[in-house]
Amino acid sequence: MDAAAAARRLRAFKRWMRARGVVCSDALRLDASDPLGVHVRAVAPIHEGDLVATIPRGACLTPRTTGAAGPIEAAELGGCLALAVAVMYERARGGDSPWDAYLQLLPDRESVPLVWPADEAERLLAGTELDKIVKQDREFLCEDWKECIEPLISSGELDVHPDDFSLDKYFSAKTLVSSRSFQIDDYHGFGMVPLADLFNHKTDGKHVHFTSASDDSDSDDEDDDEQSDASADDQSTIENPTNSPSGSRVDDEDLEMIVVRDANEGEEVYNTYGTIGNAALLHRYGFTELYNQYDIVNIDLAMVTKWCTSIFSSRHARARVSLWRNLGYSGCTSQDAEYFEISYDGEPQLELLILLYIITLEPDVYDKLICVARDLIGDEEHDTIRNVVKFVKGTSSTPNSKLNGHDELHDVMKKFLHSESICSALLSLADMRESLYGSNNLEDDEEKLQACCIVTERKLYHSLVLRVSERRILYRLRKYASSRSKTKKRKHP
Repeated sequence: MDAAAAARRLRAFKRWMRARGVVCSDALRLDASDPLGVHVRAVAPIHEGDLVATIPRGACLTPRTTGAAGPIEAAELGGCLALAVAVMYERARGGDSPWDAYLQLLPDRESVPLVWPADEAERLLAGTELDKIVKQDREFLCEDWKECIEPLISSGELDVHPDDFSLDKYFSAKTLVSSRSFQIDDYHGFGMVPLADLFNHKTDGKHVHFTSASDDSDSDDEDDDEQSDASADDQSTIENPTNSPSGSRVDDEDLEMIVVRDANEGEEVYNTYGTIGNAALLHRYGFTELYNQYDIVNIDLAMVTKWCTSIFSSRHARARVSLWRNLGYSGCTSQDAEYFEISYDGEPQLELLILLYIITLEPDVYDKLICVARDLIGDEEHDTIRNVVKFVKGTSSTPNSKLNGHDELHDVMKKFLHSESICSALLSLADMRESLYGSNNLEDDEEKLQACCIVTERKLYHSLVLRVSERRILYRLRKYASSRSKTKKRKHP
């Protein structure tokens, strides 16, 4: 969209807001001059506690407010799928839609990997946390369209042309729903909230918070926003502790935008979509952030067992994983995968270290652990960890020391699980995980990123940010694993 067209559509949207009772403070300015999209800027200082916008719930586009509400309810559609149908329907109505000026302001689709050309997505995302997820997304959405949307069109209950509900249009609508919708309340469910969705995201840097007019508290409940899984389908939530019972109307309660952090004149005013890493940001919203401290790298359990089989045997791998599970341990799970997280600072998940400890146990110690495994399992997870720590200490040559409580368990466990054999395994796993990115190295990707333009090469830029961040985490994992040998050299010159 060129600058003149963007300015024209923004003016139409402002007229639409006035007509629908959406109020935006004079201290804020909607800016359409940025080629990356509309954003919100402060034209005067705003301060914590200021009310800067009110949005009637009836102005929101939801499965309840859309003209397709009847067919959506009859088809028993819900959640994001129902909202995607509402978006497609109102877009198909064009100028007859009550949300036309709002929808005209939005892009046709967000540039999320879901709608990148398949070959381009495969090339740019190879090895990253999104590599498999995007492929699975396409399969699931195709199934949704085939099973839910195609029958709805065939029924003739929606007076629209079938092309307006094509698979491609569904993908486009899904990108808008994924990146812009909010969970409003029990009655409306997921909805598009005009004006609210124009505030860009900044991790740990939000200026405004959304709440209902009936909520007297302006506290910021970050726990509602935390998301780390790239495949999570939870949407942003408008805080409303007084949610009405399911099925009741709350259209008389306006949504409010409250300032929770001061912004100076000229500053962009941000919301936050949660404390999430770049994989989730790119997956759902189509952008990334440099130096995102919430980034992680996952190492699949399948990769761990593959490494174990290459060193020992398939029988050894099955037996050791089985004992690990019998102790009550498991990795993180998403869809059909089980994995372990490597944190931003390169520290491996405790459950991975315990598994590697069991895998690398000498046969005699392994036999002892099998005999006492049942007795080590406690009522709570920290009880099991405490008991395993005691067993580890009992089979270690390191001098014993007392445990002073649950807070020390993690640190003590990491100390005893920093053996040479475990660190060697971590280095091998880091190499295996790194190989998924292809033949180039971290330095190559860093050079490409520095030379990349975020405006003209948007997909390349954000995929490089994601890959560079992940590879830097693997670099830190290697430092973590290598510190064992360095420590030994310092102790024994």
